[in-house]
Amino acid sequence: MDVILLERVAKLGQMGEVVSVKDGYARNFLLPQGKALRASEANKARFEAEKAQLEARNLESKKEAESLAVALDGQRFIVIRSASDAGALYGSVTPRDAAEAATAGGFSVDKKQVTTPKPIKELGLHEMTVTLHPEVQVTIIMNVARSQEEAELQATGKSIQELAAEEEAQNEFEIAELFDDMGSAAEDDEDLRGATAEEAPQEPIED
Repeated sequence: MDVILLERVAKLGQMGEVVSVKDGYARNFLLPQGKALRASEANKARFEAEKAQLEARNLESKKEAESLAVALDGQRFIVIRSASDAGALYGSVTPRDAAEAATAGGFSVDKKQVTTPKPIKELGLHEMTVTLHPEVQVTIIMNVARSQEEAELQATGKSIQELAAEEEAQNEFEIAELFDDMGSAAEDDEDLRGATAEEAPQEPIED
């Protein structure tokens, strides 16, 4: 189906361009979302008549999006999830979760504006893209952790594997210290017993 784009559509074209798309894509997305019109002669004439108004509206919404982008770009949001010791989530973090976290953080973001390169199924820092306008995109970072404390550690750049290794090393250090203390205590006891034996009075030997 040939359609006239009423705004810029990623990987498709700019406002005013006539492009060919699959019928399902046009009927299910472009037309109902108001992003395009069927490329009939009547609609071409309609677009030309409304072009200036459409461009002005697009410019205004773009300015609003750019203003929001300055504050939102690079923001980090914490999402607490259950996960295995290896860091695998029991489930996944979705665009809906990201939109809700951003909205809770004071930004008005809809789940339809959020995209991710791949499903988020493990702990750590993950980038997501937020499309504020057809010509304005920003990146937000989802800090997925099992607790607030873990999220704060991850924010320093440490992965869940590094955190686990540090915890294991700390545990081994504490165990080694415990054995050292036990060994020192045993040596002290031995020295004490030896000193006691030397100080003890010896009984006279009878003939």
